[in-house]
Amino acid sequence: MFRRTASALLALAMAGALAACARSGPDAAVAAGAHGPITVWLSNNAQEAAWGEQMVADWNKLHPDQHVTAQNIPAGKTSEEAISASVIAGNTACLVFNTSPASVPQFQKQAGLVNLDDFPGAERYIEDRSGSLADQYRSEDGSFRQLPWKSNPVMILYNKKLFKKAGLDPDHPKLATYDQFLDASRTLVHSGAAKAAIWPAPSSEFFQSWFDFYPAFIAESGGKALVEKGTPQFDSPAGRKAADFWRSLYAQKLAPQEAYPGDAFGDGKAAMATVGPWAIAAYKDSVDWGVVPVPTSDGRPASAVHTFSDLKSVAMFSACMNRATAWDVMKFATSRSQDGKFLAATGQMPLRPDLTGTYPDWFAKNPGYKVFADQTRRVVDVPNVAGSIDMWQAFRDAWTKSVVFGRQPVDSALRDAAGKISDILAEY
Repeated sequence: MFRRTASALLALAMAGALAACARSGPDAAVAAGAHGPITVWLSNNAQEAAWGEQMVADWNKLHPDQHVTAQNIPAGKTSEEAISASVIAGNTACLVFNTSPASVPQFQKQAGLVNLDDFPGAERYIEDRSGSLADQYRSEDGSFRQLPWKSNPVMILYNKKLFKKAGLDPDHPKLATYDQFLDASRTLVHSGAAKAAIWPAPSSEFFQSWFDFYPAFIAESGGKALVEKGTPQFDSPAGRKAADFWRSLYAQKLAPQEAYPGDAFGDGKAAMATVGPWAIAAYKDSVDWGVVPVPTSDGRPASAVHTFSDLKSVAMFSACMNRATAWDVMKFATSRSQDGKFLAATGQMPLRPDLTGTYPDWFAKNPGYKVFADQTRRVVDVPNVAGSIDMWQAFRDAWTKSVVFGRQPVDSALRDAAGKISDILAEY
């Protein structure tokens, strides 16, 4: 039987303590109707934090009797670990902007989340704002314990200057198929234009597969998630093609096996990166960039390519005593007006069905973002299943062993990972 990771064991070990905390925490029925001051946590991304401070100021001006205080998510190895620890301690903020969907099942298991469906009209509000994509964010019981907030669809950003230096067309690069991508990668590296064609983190953190394998698998499979209806999907022809593609990049030394101590793309060491639109603000003054969809084996048109959404949600936590205010703030922060301000401040995509039609003036002034807005219509997120983080860690362990370092054939590694993930899902 597959052994659960430390995070899952910690959650189980704290079950008794959590029950005790629940007894001493706010009465759910009273809290659901209570208005008053709340605290919200924001990401430490500079543009996002600036929007958050402005949003809170806008709210406080209109609601002086329901004051909102904004703080950064507490420091930790990852935001997820910091939030999990605060759930255990019972001192989580009412709302966390930047909640990872992968962590929602864990927070739910810790009795840390408020079921948003308990608020009148909440399900309809989420469905209306996010369209059909909202269904990916339902918990296994069909309820919403997160409000899908902002999408950062992963695409291939490339450095036009390095492509031109390598003799490649910087405006119309041939990167649509695996063979084209590998040919361009060899040219970039062998010409000396770049040390690496692409340089994702080769390390073993559970979330790193979201920026190498997962976008490639989603694109190659036509939009499948890692797990669907309790069954792993990646031990399949599409999964093997995507993994073999990345194995070729590592085997041919086009993607380094060591971690880069910084930003390889921003520093000009890598000619390409798998990123979302958040990166444009970081690179706009330092890199002349272009963007293309994630490649597929057969070079599908952009309109047919799906990718990883890299979405973050807003979640309400059970330590919150004034939940009626918290729900009102969630709606306020994700209104058409505030979403427009968020888009302008960060370049990240609010999860809305028709972004370019909703904010035509902004996209007219920022045409480089239109390709990302179009991509938000074809995105897949992480499966919302219990044991999510353990599942991703099992996959990542197999990935680093086989694809990055070549210590196990790709086919058998995917098969073994699928077996371990099936065991994890059965345990939960």
